[in-house]
Amino acid sequence: MTTPSLPESPATQPHNPLHGLTLEAILTALVAYYGWAGLGERIAVRCFTQDPSIVSSLKFLRKTPWARDKVEGLYLFMLREVRRKG
Repeated sequence: MTTPSLPESPATQPHNPLHGLTLEAILTALVAYYGWAGLGERIAVRCFTQDPSIVSSLKFLRKTPWARDKVEGLYLFMLREVRRKG
């Protein structure tokens, strides 16, 4: 019988840029970098294009895994872009 795998501890994820970040922190950073209009262009969902707010976006993203994946992917892209420029 195999034992279920345990989630990785913080020490085993030293190179994961998403580790320890909340969805709210990721979304806030994206809005600060791209703005709501830029975010809506990159990820076409209503919560970014029509009367956007952090609260409504978080509610949608927590219920919609595919959209959360896109947001996390865009955040990683933004980090690479900032490093390249910086």
